[in-house]
Amino acid sequence: MAARDWRRLDESDVRVRPGRGSRPRSKRRPEHADATPAMVVAVDRGRWTCAVEDDPGQLVTAMRARELGRTPVVVGDQVGLVGDVSGKPDTLARIVRVAERTSVLRRTADDTDPYERVVVANAEQLLIVTALADPPPRTGFIDRCLVACYAGGLRPVLCLTKADLADPGELLARYADLDVPALVTRYDEDSAELLDTVRNGVSALVGHSGVGKSTLVNRLVPDAGLATGVVSAVGKGRHTSVAAVALPLPEGGWVIDTPGVRSFGLAHITADDIVAAFEEFAEAAEECPSGCGHLGPPEDPDCALDDVEDSRRLASLRRLLASRAGLAA
Repeated sequence: MAARDWRRLDESDVRVRPGRGSRPRSKRRPEHADATPAMVVAVDRGRWTCAVEDDPGQLVTAMRARELGRTPVVVGDQVGLVGDVSGKPDTLARIVRVAERTSVLRRTADDTDPYERVVVANAEQLLIVTALADPPPRTGFIDRCLVACYAGGLRPVLCLTKADLADPGELLARYADLDVPALVTRYDEDSAELLDTVRNGVSALVGHSGVGKSTLVNRLVPDAGLATGVVSAVGKGRHTSVAAVALPLPEGGWVIDTPGVRSFGLAHITADDIVAAFEEFAEAAEECPSGCGHLGPPEDPDCALDDVEDSRRLASLRRLLASRAGLAA
């Protein structure tokens, strides 16, 4: 076939192969102004259980909308739902919006792990549950939880269990200078103070396995049905909570039970994050040299915090800083 004269061609001779168009997709997404507000109360294998804001007893199973990508959604997050929010069996809604968080409890597997795990979002306070005996208290773990609270915007509360087995005086004295509120409970007695502390707010509980977290939750929420672990002879508890779960309190508010943890890594937290939570030290720390760990001599000989008069509270702060740095406190 002879070649066609290009001078005689017009647009009718142009052939376009069918396929995807060249016009870029719009980045505009629906605003979902009518989305139903809810709180995430549980997460399990790509499905989120959410409690509708107007009726906490109405639980909706939801998936993450495609437009959110890989946006992390954790227990405590305030979200917007669209689709079937009736909560009936075999129905599925979509999470289309995640509100800005007011607080975040984060941890890493250890101090070298760069991957942050968001444990709980938007909790107002963290109850650091520690047994006074069986298993014995681990002050290093308490210190690290305090660091995570100060860095994440949570109010720490020291919750000491099993006071029927040991005296809490020594442990309470250790944290007196940090002004950390403390609760002391016994296995054989209910604690009205505990209920008053968590009422009408969002409180998370964290602690090693076997310290009594699930026992406390069962007292606060009689219908929780959470199993309690049996402490082994070597002092290590068996894991009873395998994922964080938020439960509504009968008189208002939420309590979030978190899985028992054996380590609390702080790789994501800097020394400045901790000092910023202490108003009396934050201004002085601005005069420290770059990269100062605020530990004082010999690690930080030029630390400006050495000039602060409150030596007892400074000593407590530096114990937390040493724990974050992996040093013996």
